Amino acid sequence: MRAADILRFARDAAAGYPMRTSLSVLAMSIGVAAVVVLTALGDGARRYVVGQFSSLGTNLVIVLPGRSGTGGFNPANAITSTPRDLTVDDAASLRRLPGARRIAPLAVGTSEISYGGKLREVMVAGATAEFIPIRNFELAQGLGLPDEDWNRGSPVAVIGAKIHEELFGNAPAIGRLVRVGDRRLRVVGVLKPIGQGLGMNTDELVIIPVSLAQAMFDSNTLFRIMIEASSREAIPATKEQVTAMLKQRHRGEEDVTVITQDAVLATFDKLLGALTLGVAGIAAISLAVAGILVMNVMLVAVTQRTGEIGLLKALGASARTIRLAFLAEAAMLSAVGALLGYLLGQLGAFALRQFFPVFPAYPPDWAVIAALGTALATGLLFGVMPARRAARLDPVQALMKR
Repeated sequence: MRAADILRFARDAAAGYPMRTSLSVLAMSIGVAAVVVLTALGDGARRYVVGQFSSLGTNLVIVLPGRSGTGGFNPANAITSTPRDLTVDDAASLRRLPGARRIAPLAVGTSEISYGGKLREVMVAGATAEFIPIRNFELAQGLGLPDEDWNRGSPVAVIGAKIHEELFGNAPAIGRLVRVGDRRLRVVGVLKPIGQGLGMNTDELVIIPVSLAQAMFDSNTLFRIMIEASSREAIPATKEQVTAMLKQRHRGEEDVTVITQDAVLATFDKLLGALTLGVAGIAAISLAVAGILVMNVMLVAVTQRTGEIGLLKALGASARTIRLAFLAEAAMLSAVGALLGYLLGQLGAFALRQFFPVFPAYPPDWAVIAALGTALATGLLFGVMPARRAARLDPVQALMKR
């Protein structure tokens, strides 16, 4: 038989049993779709977290109060506070370091902002003039915080886009007096819309001078110190300089944790990359199950088509031709199922992106290639035994069973 005849034989055999063929294709497509959707979910989570940390700024070194364990960076430390103290003077001392381009002490708390009878709760960030450029924020109106003595904060504020919309509507906010907590502050700037990031909606943020925030929250401690290194290559040296400087200021006690943006990104990238591989492996189990189903279907097909096989052998078809015919049918079922599963998986990933627009749920290329390749390989692998069984049938006995 020619290759075209073998393919035609496999096609007609599959079309002759539509229910059996449909179930085999469905099983294979579910396996491939599961791999595509779950890897899109895992890789989307990885890219989302990495993107969020990248949006913090570039070449960042971050000082956290308190000392983490010796086991390395713990992601929980990046978002929780500790009772150890960092002060504005600590932050000011870091300005002398050669590798530090910008320094921004940060005090964080919640308060209420009111204007014209409108009142809402907001997050307040006490910082300095360098905080906005470090975080890569952009101003829609006005200016940032004034560059002044960190211990003498002017009564000014920069507000987020949503706060501007809720309090002032379409009217300009620059120069207006608002009340934040028990302080009357003049609005000097409005941030461009940024949105949610790392659990904080920047559009609902109020930025005020750090000394003013400490007075408002009745605290002289800092939440974090953010340092922008002069270059990517200077990050390791800057980290060492910061650690040494603060250890010297704290009487030889290393009671702070200094992390770098690259370390945070590498940690999350590794964790979520492993998660993606894990869910891909779990989903790939369904491909093995689908392959077993294909094998069972092909074994049934051998039993049902014993007479047909005997007739082919009686007409001169070799055992090799019979094996190829059944392997071609298994490959055809696997290929159609893999293609359908790929389309269903892409549809599922598209649905995820529609429901969660900020979530980049795109399946990685390696996962798609692996899913399609595994589906085809599984179908062929589990199709070998039925094909060999069909090829070993004795033509005389097969014709007698017809």
